[in-house]
Amino acid sequence: HVVAYDFGIKRNIVLKLVEAGCKVTVVPATTTADDALALEPDGLFLSNGPGDPRPLDYAIETCKQLIGKKPIFGICLGHEILGLAFGAEIFHLKFGHRGANQPIKEHATDRILITSENHGWGIVSDTLPDFLEVTRNNLNDHCVEGLQHKELPIFSIQCHPEASPG
Repeated sequence: HVVAYDFGIKRNIVLKLVEAGCKVTVVPATTTADDALALEPDGLFLSNGPGDPRPLDYAIETCKQLIGKKPIFGICLGHEILGLAFGAEIFHLKFGHRGANQPIKEHATDRILITSENHGWGIVSDTLPDFLEVTRNNLNDHCVEGLQHKELPIFSIQCHPEASPG
């Protein structure tokens, strides 16, 4: 059972989670940590969405409260919210990552992935705490494209894994 926070979630993301065998409960972006946990999820999903993540104090605070309670996965805006919840800084990209042509290096495999993206903000890598590992970088501008916690089941990616960047 996945509780998906809707920051602008696309239907195809929900469909892909269902295809993977998940029961998905989509909740509004303003859902409290207690209300999400009361749904007894196996994991929490922080969705994509538009714009600058920095003003989303309610989402960042909720994410902080959820850390360590359940597995968390974020994409795009959810990736950025997770970074902010861990104390990282966000910057505005000079040129946003748009479309299905962003080259990403996946560090664990040394593979180069061509990803679908649609965002204008990135995580400042040297502001990440030591317990987070950068798992992917954009090869054009070295933007942080993936994170994972070294001990907790928490990870995120900047791209749209369902290949529908909006």
